[in-house]
Amino acid sequence: MTVNTLFPTDYQLHLFHEGNLFQSHLLFGAHIHKDSDRVFTRFCVWAPNAKLVRLVGDFNSWNGQGYEMRKVNDEGVWVIIVNQDLEGRMYKYEIFSQTGETLLKSDPYAFYSELRPNTASIVYSFSDFQWQDIHWMNRRSQRNDLSEPIVIYEIHLGSWKTKPDGSHFTYKELADELIPYVIDHGFTHIEILPLVEHPLDASWGYQGTGYFSVTSRFGTPDDFRYFVDRCHQNGIGVILDWVPGHFCKDAHGLYRFDGTHLYSYQHARDRENVVWGTANFDLGKGEVQSFLISNARFWIDYFHIDGFRMDAVANIIYWPNATSGKHINPYGIAFLKKLNKEVHEYNPSFLMIGEDSTDFPQVTAPIHYGGLGFDYKWNMGWMNDILKYMETPPYYRSHEHNNVTFSLLYAFSENFMLPFSHDEVVHGKKSLLDKMPGDYWEKFAQLRLLLGYMFTHPGKKLLFMGFELGQFAEWKDKEQLDWNLLEYDMHQKLNAYVKMLIKLYKRSKALYELDHLYDGFQWIDANNNTQSIFSFIRKGKKAEDILIIICNFTGISYPEFRIGIPGSGEYREIFNSDQEEYGGAGFVNKKILLAEEVPFHNQPFSIHLSIAPFGFQIIRPVKKRKERKGNGKEKVRSHAVGRRKRQQT
Repeated sequence: MTVNTLFPTDYQLHLFHEGNLFQSHLLFGAHIHKDSDRVFTRFCVWAPNAKLVRLVGDFNSWNGQGYEMRKVNDEGVWVIIVNQDLEGRMYKYEIFSQTGETLLKSDPYAFYSELRPNTASIVYSFSDFQWQDIHWMNRRSQRNDLSEPIVIYEIHLGSWKTKPDGSHFTYKELADELIPYVIDHGFTHIEILPLVEHPLDASWGYQGTGYFSVTSRFGTPDDFRYFVDRCHQNGIGVILDWVPGHFCKDAHGLYRFDGTHLYSYQHARDRENVVWGTANFDLGKGEVQSFLISNARFWIDYFHIDGFRMDAVANIIYWPNATSGKHINPYGIAFLKKLNKEVHEYNPSFLMIGEDSTDFPQVTAPIHYGGLGFDYKWNMGWMNDILKYMETPPYYRSHEHNNVTFSLLYAFSENFMLPFSHDEVVHGKKSLLDKMPGDYWEKFAQLRLLLGYMFTHPGKKLLFMGFELGQFAEWKDKEQLDWNLLEYDMHQKLNAYVKMLIKLYKRSKALYELDHLYDGFQWIDANNNTQSIFSFIRKGKKAEDILIIICNFTGISYPEFRIGIPGSGEYREIFNSDQEEYGGAGFVNKKILLAEEVPFHNQPFSIHLSIAPFGFQIIRPVKKRKERKGNGKEKVRSHAVGRRKRQQT
């Protein structure tokens, strides 16, 4: 190995500048190189408008004299090779601008960073980690997520649970604390608020500086790999919140990196994100595209991450500071298509989830059909409508009836995910439980109803931590969840309800197999605004996989209520939110419900059943099956009868 072989090639630089160097993190940043008995540490940074760049760190007393970096072929890329193994040492780039400024910058491609409030980068080489998740990775590559149950637990690691002294659990400790909890509740995935290095806790990671540096708040990058590996070994997918639209303006970060707006748009109107106080990435610039797409590849390769929830997609699709109306950002559109194309070609099973609050079309349509290429889009319209409806006093909900039905007019236009995220339980918006009107009992009853409706509405599910405890207080990002609530009866029962609801969802093909197709849903009665009772059918791929859902959004009970059904025979109530074990009054249907040949609700048959106040219930046909007897004859028996027989024997 010669020193010259450690410098970028012309081809690498060409790809980087045109936006197609998708492993730019292997070129830029700090890397240890070994050649027989010699060890070098190479530093490489892009700063085209700098007059001079020097390397400073704890290895040279933060004095850059003698550590001047070499500019490569006037391409704006600077390199220095230090004849030392600098593993674990802190460093920054001392950048002298054309206007006389001296800037001290962290490395945009650093793999590790100092614990905040300190801001230096740290030379870090990833170990040869022995992943134990081969079974998970193989299954992930073969499954069709659209036809599988997905219920995501959104979590902020810093405030989910803390130690008695208030300090954070480490990534390794969280593997022992969080994973059993997620398994016990039945979630299929966790989604973690951004883990890119960020200076301010209160930003929750949404204003980052170190995109290649998993935050040191909870440990090292290898510690986080251990956490992901443990999740996968236990059948839990890991999704990261990812923010490719904008970045924070702290002095040590990407903002005015070489004295100019290198990573952001040149014009203040396009660059400045007034609402968040951040700067928008220049998504039309090739070097920025290489940076961000490489970052996606980095999380896939180094951490086996299963997907991104992409934050603030609307801020990428549209110019944020348009003076009037919505003005499409062509650079943003082109970037999203390029990103999704490259990620899916590299790893087809990786989930790209867009948090888009607009009605921009074809967000989840394939790129070759003119779409943006996301796998899922957050259904923000559904979320806003149903929360507005639930916060309306029950006696007035008849006037807000369309807030429940409207979502089914577009539910299959995209591949949707239904979110009750952190954004809905903070900044004075109240917790989910406290959004519910009424007294103590009514709040719990309506939250159970809301969750039941959510889990039976088409779309994958995402809920922010704490909902399962029945928190009265909204999310407090500086404190752990109110775990003491589980000492109280109603909160225990709500927690049991959540576990059973998720279990029922995961074992009911009718609730997820055709989530994205019209074939999976049929209204029974969408027009009963007088009583605010909705009924509908969910269907699986097989004709016999159907469930009938009934939601009563008022506090009035009905001892006998007629519902239209699609077929004859026996029906059984398999789930009811008013069961006493869940905190209800026990107003349930215990007996078999026999279909009558009385057409109702445009259905050929109907049944009578009782409906609880604020009740959510699921009815299904009693399935028949052939059971072979010892004499060779076959007899048709119901599951219920068969189960009783087995219990008797």
